Amino acid sequence: MTSQRGSHKAMLGKKLGMSQVWDENGFFVPVTLVEVSTNVVTAVKSEETDGYKAIQIGYGQIDPTKVTKPLAGHFAKAGVTPRRHLVEVRTADAETYEPGQEITAEVFAEGSEVDVTGTTKGKGFAGTIKRWGFKSYRRSHGSHKNERRPGSVGACATPSRILKGKRMAGRMGHVTSTVQNLTVVSSDVENGVLAIKGAIPGPKGSIVLVRTAVKGA
Repeated sequence: MTSQRGSHKAMLGKKLGMSQVWDENGFFVPVTLVEVSTNVVTAVKSEETDGYKAIQIGYGQIDPTKVTKPLAGHFAKAGVTPRRHLVEVRTADAETYEPGQEITAEVFAEGSEVDVTGTTKGKGFAGTIKRWGFKSYRRSHGSHKNERRPGSVGACATPSRILKGKRMAGRMGHVTSTVQNLTVVSSDVENGVLAIKGAIPGPKGSIVLVRTAVKGA
């Protein structure tokens, strides 16, 4: 992750799906539920030893026999059981954390502004109309099934090639995406579940990173 200024909180979680709650005015509020119950600090980086301040967070259980020996030693040094997912988050108050420390849902209180990063749903190979919103050709008067073809993609003269970044058919989705400035509607510490207003990237069951909103910090 890129460097961030100030003190930032972060947690890894699993997207459970969407639901809805009522606000104080009796209106439905769409929320996404994120399970964040097993976060633990697995390493702390400092200016003296690493040149920057950061914490490494582990999430999700994994069979110890499936962990490589270097990682097994890393977890043993932190005094924690092996975790399936790891992420490093830069924060100015890294020295306030210690290896083995558990991070619970209470770090994001109700009303907190957060950024959520995840991997979007993969759509497979898609044409230009679906992928980029191109307009189709007419479907009558001898079009010969050309209505969904992309048309001309390059010039025969200079530069005699297809320029990089040309919008063409290809794989759609399955990319890292961040939705900023979402609001935590509720924080269930007992069950380790955050209810975040709105939608977040990825399918149900995918891993997401919830962190303090950069623009709101």
